[in-house]
Amino acid sequence: MPLQPIPDLPAATIGFRASGTVTAEDYTTHLDPAIESALRHQQPINVVYVLGPDFDRYSLDAMWQDLKLIEVPRSAWGRIALVTDHKTLAEAIHLFAFLLPAEIRVFPVAAEPDAIAWVA
Repeated sequence: MPLQPIPDLPAATIGFRASGTVTAEDYTTHLDPAIESALRHQQPINVVYVLGPDFDRYSLDAMWQDLKLIEVPRSAWGRIALVTDHKTLAEAIHLFAFLLPAEIRVFPVAAEPDAIAWVA
């Protein structure tokens, strides 16, 4: 399964570990329901998203699903921690961070516990 929930995260934090190729189905099956649940509970959406060494890529339909997340109200977002050693992805996040609806920070894979603490 390309998106695995990260267990035992602090309250009001959702997290996923991506591997292989992430598709739109992974969004609709895992990520979207977690975000909808956070919205129902009126919690800020704090996310830990890990793209480790076994992550390959996003499919085109997954990239489209990612763009649809802008439909979530800006006020609903808290913090997003992207955990990755993929330099191109990290640079893209730094470049486009001003467009994202949440405070976002990139952490190396070895600093995943720091990322979780920062989001919480």
